[in-house]
Amino acid sequence: MKKLIIAGFAAALTMSTAMAEGVTEADLANDTATTTSILTNGMGRHLQRHSPLTTLNKDNIKNLLPAWAFSLGGEKQRGQEAQPIIHDGLMFVTGSYSRMYAIDVKTGKEVWQYDARLPEGILPCCDVVNRGAAIYGDKVYFGTLDARIVALDAKTGKVAWRKKLGDYKAGYSYTAAPIIVNGLVVTGNSGGEFGIVGEVQARDAETGDLVWTRPVIEGHMGTLNGNETTMTGTLNATWPGDLWKTGGGATWLGGSYDADTNTLIFGTSNPAPWNSWLRAAGKPEGTEGDNLYAASRLGIDPATGEIKWHFQTTPREGWDFDGVNEVVAYTDRTGNKRFATADRNGFFYVLNREDGKFVSATPFVKNITWAKGIDENGRPMFNEDNRPGDPSAAADGKKGETVFAVPSFLGGKNWMPMSHSPKTGNFYVPSNEWGMDIWNEPVTYKKGAAYLGSGFTIKPIFEDHIGSLKAINPDTGEIKWEYKNNAPLWAGVMTTAGGLVFTGTPEGEFLAFDDETGEKLWSFQTGSGIVGQPVTWEQDGEQYVSVMSGWGGAVPLWGGEVAKKVNYLNQGGTLWTFKLPKQLASAN
Repeated sequence: MKKLIIAGFAAALTMSTAMAEGVTEADLANDTATTTSILTNGMGRHLQRHSPLTTLNKDNIKNLLPAWAFSLGGEKQRGQEAQPIIHDGLMFVTGSYSRMYAIDVKTGKEVWQYDARLPEGILPCCDVVNRGAAIYGDKVYFGTLDARIVALDAKTGKVAWRKKLGDYKAGYSYTAAPIIVNGLVVTGNSGGEFGIVGEVQARDAETGDLVWTRPVIEGHMGTLNGNETTMTGTLNATWPGDLWKTGGGATWLGGSYDADTNTLIFGTSNPAPWNSWLRAAGKPEGTEGDNLYAASRLGIDPATGEIKWHFQTTPREGWDFDGVNEVVAYTDRTGNKRFATADRNGFFYVLNREDGKFVSATPFVKNITWAKGIDENGRPMFNEDNRPGDPSAAADGKKGETVFAVPSFLGGKNWMPMSHSPKTGNFYVPSNEWGMDIWNEPVTYKKGAAYLGSGFTIKPIFEDHIGSLKAINPDTGEIKWEYKNNAPLWAGVMTTAGGLVFTGTPEGEFLAFDDETGEKLWSFQTGSGIVGQPVTWEQDGEQYVSVMSGWGGAVPLWGGEVAKKVNYLNQGGTLWTFKLPKQLASAN
């Protein structure tokens, strides 16, 4: 009896400890394989956005039905780009204007709501969006438009801690979902259009105390435990004068984590200002004007913040081709460990996972004008006559020569995440076919003011579509199939082992496709444009799917002639959840 009591006490203590610990590092590492929860943005820190669930499949997808819908309420219905997090009976989802909700995952009823209560004078570049939360221990974490990171008690929504990432009055903001590795909450920043300096920061998840910082523009010093460590790059190696001090390179989309190499991978945005002639150092065709590490992917040591490697997709960037698009860790068909990224510049890149070295690049959108291709070292072969002209060479010195460039500055692919299916070996990439008139203008830096030095107008290049969901073979760059959409695609993509590809359209359609053929198998009208990120999970033996509906993001604000084409679309703020009932799971 005594042994039984001791054993029972030990079991209770173990359970209590597990409950106190909440979500662990092991849980995060195993997120993809665990089908009853969604613990990371990307459905795994590799960002493959793939579920191993097969209950819902090509044969029974027609039986997928709405289970419940949750309204974010109020008048703050703008650009709902979040991915839900699901744990312990709760779904955590963020909304526009820096709000977070905890929802009972079975009933769709609100458990708690947190509103960041933003100050006057915030400077979001591209709508008041938020792309999701992170969870660790007993807390959930998300960023705000006034450049803060907030930790909330997962059960109550009470603030555990709140920390400042940057000065919102200078243009800093934060819209991405944080990533958590080994007890550190890792964040980037937004604001490249205001001449801020891109940076990655890591904080203790329990206390919020800063552990390390890594600025991503050369000349700036990193820190570890409050002390300066190493300089990023070499001062003035690729930046002239003092321009590195306001060099842009925002890390606005967040990062991924490759457990095999213990590496964080972050992308960096445009250098500031956009006008590349102002940032040239030495002859324009030389590498001196590359402006490192803007428009790049960086491999970072998660313990110290030191840069392990870098790969620059668009050196001497002059079209706002941010390099922030997600870097997905995967294994190719012959067993090679690779990274893949579909860049804003229109090329799909494959890199080596060990060191970030270039493997291949192929165009994934049509009619690219700014480069003839990518050479064997991964460097673009520029079409120099497609670079916006130098204003100082103009007769009046006010406006450089206008060029029509493809893709537009909103990119062959923007933030909306692609998916990788280990089942097919393909990537499923939400892309857009458009171009822009773009020109350069003189500009000087002023704190809190737009720091572009460029003007632009986006234009469609095809009459029948702008959006294009493409299935891409990463080994060859071959496009296996394509689904064309009238409006630009701005939603995330998810694949499943049941052979399905999910995404949404600005017209409000939530869609499922055959992963092999691209045949549209199912659709549901959500009532507002979808720019969110779908997820799927298992609950009580049934498979569920959720997605946010709420039109917004950069296209209505920056889309030029394209924005006029979609100005009839309604805003919204609804979280839709669907399920495949048990009795219909085997029905064909």
